[in-house]
Amino acid sequence: MNTLKNNVQLSGNVGKAPEIITLSTGKKLAKFSLATRETYTNQKGEKVTDTQWHNIVAWGKMAEMVAQQVPKGRQIEIEGKLNSRSYEDRNGNKKYITEVVCRELFLPQITSQK
Repeated sequence: MNTLKNNVQLSGNVGKAPEIITLSTGKKLAKFSLATRETYTNQKGEKVTDTQWHNIVAWGKMAEMVAQQVPKGRQIEIEGKLNSRSYEDRNGNKKYITEVVCRELFLPQITSQK
């Protein structure tokens, strides 16, 4: 059981341009969404594509890399950990969110189609 840990690996496309925030300490934070897709055949024999959206955050040097190399639509692969937290919105409502904190980022080679 000691080998089990909080680890997530995802491969997908960036949903919108990452939001880059510079904190008062100078540390950078990148926030973006990642779409992953799974295609399967249901019991009726129909092909179904299921898209899941994931909230991704990256800190420090990783956030800087995201800012420079990760535009909307870019296919990426990440490795990270799940982090759940809560916050109050502007209206005082408590909100809950689960994010993937990116520890590693891989940018697959983009190939042009002829």
